Amino acid sequence: MNSEFIERLQDEKNSSQNKGTNIRERSTETSTSKTQSLFIESPAEEAPPAVRIERAALRKPEHKAEKLRELMNKTPARIGVGRAGVRPKTKEWLKFRYDHAAAVDAVYGQVSDTLLKELNLFKVNTQVADKETYIIRPDYGRKLAEEAKQIIRGNCEASPTVQIILSNGLSASAVEENAADVYLSLQQALMSAGHKLGTPFYIENGRVAVMDDVGEILRPEVIVLLIGERPGLGSAESLSAYLCYRPRSGTIEAERMVVSNIHKGGIPPVEAGAYISTVVEKVLTHRASGVSLDK
Repeated sequence: MNSEFIERLQDEKNSSQNKGTNIRERSTETSTSKTQSLFIESPAEEAPPAVRIERAALRKPEHKAEKLRELMNKTPARIGVGRAGVRPKTKEWLKFRYDHAAAVDAVYGQVSDTLLKELNLFKVNTQVADKETYIIRPDYGRKLAEEAKQIIRGNCEASPTVQIILSNGLSASAVEENAADVYLSLQQALMSAGHKLGTPFYIENGRVAVMDDVGEILRPEVIVLLIGERPGLGSAESLSAYLCYRPRSGTIEAERMVVSNIHKGGIPPVEAGAYISTVVEKVLTHRASGVSLDK
């Protein structure tokens, strides 16, 4: 009797195990079929032809290298420079440090008095006391100091057609390297066109909107401001030319125009001066600048 009881218990145990195995198998089959049905019912969208061709072209390592070289030839950005383990290569690291130092020098540098004398420019100041203030308080760089206003009134001709001013902005290096060529080329083009030019001058630590204060004092038809751009690791000596038709207090940024990236690796300075003169002609013809010029 004991043996029969034991055999019956063993049979029940085996039966329970078989049922559990069958349930697990059915559950696995169900989840697998559901997963398969999901993939069957929701196929991935086919990539556009151009993308498929691009992917096919990049399957071979030599094609990837060719594409990378093509990108490197189109931009001075730091791409494809490689690494030595987890660290940048020594040559690239030193170049990075050099470019960063050049950018810092551009911001904190000074435009030489020699250049100002060569271009026959007198110097005035904004309300900025030092470079640190200039960086943290942009509004101070948009306003002329009271003494500067008096100097401008006493030295400049009122109501010119075009008033040219220069400022170091965020890059004294940009002014040192490019301003002379841009200014002289622009001046020659405007004089050849018969325009009345105002007395040019230099503003230390100016921002773009400082032209509004100048406009209030001198009342020119157009102001051209040559100012140093914020330096980057690609270029620390890029100059911009901002133009505005009759800038006054309350002028909004949308009314200004800019020709930027003026340096040896961008728009050549002499060409930039000639081009700016054509923009001035357009502004004078339509008596508008910025978005108003496109209306």
